[in-house]
Amino acid sequence: MAAIRWLYLGLGWIFFGLGVAGIVLPLVPATPFMLLALWAFSRSSPRLEAWLLAHRFFGAPLRAWKAHRVIPLRAKLIAWGSMIASLTYMILWSKPAWWIIALGAALMAYGAYFIARCPSQPPEPPATRDIPPA
Repeated sequence: MAAIRWLYLGLGWIFFGLGVAGIVLPLVPATPFMLLALWAFSRSSPRLEAWLLAHRFFGAPLRAWKAHRVIPLRAKLIAWGSMIASLTYMILWSKPAWWIIALGAALMAYGAYFIARCPSQPPEPPATRDIPPA
């Protein structure tokens, strides 16, 4: 059992590192890797999961995701803009083979679809004043 815990712990750090790299590297998304890091830390170390949820930069979006599967509108706009910029860069300046462009575009399209279908705000709490007193 300890080997699986170490595997999840290692994956958590790898995903965290990739997420940090995704902040500055084109074509590398930060958010999915941070979500994967949170998932891996939740299975290996409650302390690291709590650290990531309390993180000054990554914590708030991860808490919103964990509680309500919410992706804030600002994060959605940044993600979509980054995808468009990355695909544009890939097509105009790096000029890879057509199938690499097609694969990148397909992956980005799925990412854009996934992001679009998630809510941008947590659900409103139910109104308590509509409930008659007992």
